Amino acid sequence: MVVALSGRRVDAPNASRPAFPLGNVDVVWERILRALSELHVTILVCSAACGADLLALQAAETLGARRRIVLPFDAAEFRETSVVDRPGDWGPAFDRCVAAATASNDLVNLGLPDTDESYARTNAFLLEEAQRMACASQDRVTAMRVWDGVAKVQADHTEWLGKAALERRLDVFDVWTL
Repeated sequence: MVVALSGRRVDAPNASRPAFPLGNVDVVWERILRALSELHVTILVCSAACGADLLALQAAETLGARRRIVLPFDAAEFRETSVVDRPGDWGPAFDRCVAAATASNDLVNLGLPDTDESYARTNAFLLEEAQRMACASQDRVTAMRVWDGVAKVQADHTEWLGKAALERRLDVFDVWTL
């Protein structure tokens, strides 16, 4: 099974409502590990932001699955804007995941600017890449959302992944952060 994943980052300290509290990291990791195991993941395609992405990458590694990381722009800039800007010690995990993806030629830099539209384009690419990789390996594709189940008021890329997957007639698997 090839899994295209999008999910919540750990909540910022000033979050108006909880979506992924830092205190839930361990239980969410266990949920992701169980879900990927049940799906018999062979390839995980996701980004590498703090929270859901990095937990999924670590869970997929535990299961021996291939990990394809897709970043909208340069890894150093992404690390500053989407990894170490939230509570938790996410930097070392990001560095390890990116190094492993680089070594296996599984790091994709889309070369986009740091805009909200770039994150939307990255999620679209996640699905396209998962489908391409599944075709090559003659496998199936499932989209996985790791989230609280509540759409954000502004653009919600995690919600979008699920809708786009359904439009492509793919299964959608939700893992809860609360």
